[in-house]
Amino acid sequence: MQAVKTARFFPICGERRRPWKEPGLSFYDSYSAVLVATIAGIILVGTAVIAAKLLAPFGRERGKDVSYECGMLPIGSNWSQVHVRYYLLAILFLIFDVETVFIFPWAVTFIDFPKYVFYEMLVFIGVLGLGLAYAWRRGVLEWGR
Repeated sequence: MQAVKTARFFPICGERRRPWKEPGLSFYDSYSAVLVATIAGIILVGTAVIAAKLLAPFGRERGKDVSYECGMLPIGSNWSQVHVRYYLLAILFLIFDVETVFIFPWAVTFIDFPKYVFYEMLVFIGVLGLGLAYAWRRGVLEWGR
């Protein structure tokens, strides 16, 4: 009787939320669908990889190793080092893109929040603004150098 009362008041940690504790069910029976889906996915991917290896034409020609440049003969080597400025710009883009992901839902539901949430977002935007000012001062955003 005590377990039933607990389950009513605490449904997350009560007996009703544990299907493997019911008679006839074990812990592994409740996850059998996940196991079957995982095995089916592994078999499907393995079949696709093996079929690609068996069915794809294989030839070791010089033309397959040459990079394609719109039908023109390639000039120079295939490998070239990318300047670090591109990486810095990509990291800055990711930072401010993630900022947008956090700010948009906050702005949509802003009216339901207490006042301190507004100040927390101001601190968040301020820290990102300091990071942008630092990057600007270091010359990361100057493309003409």
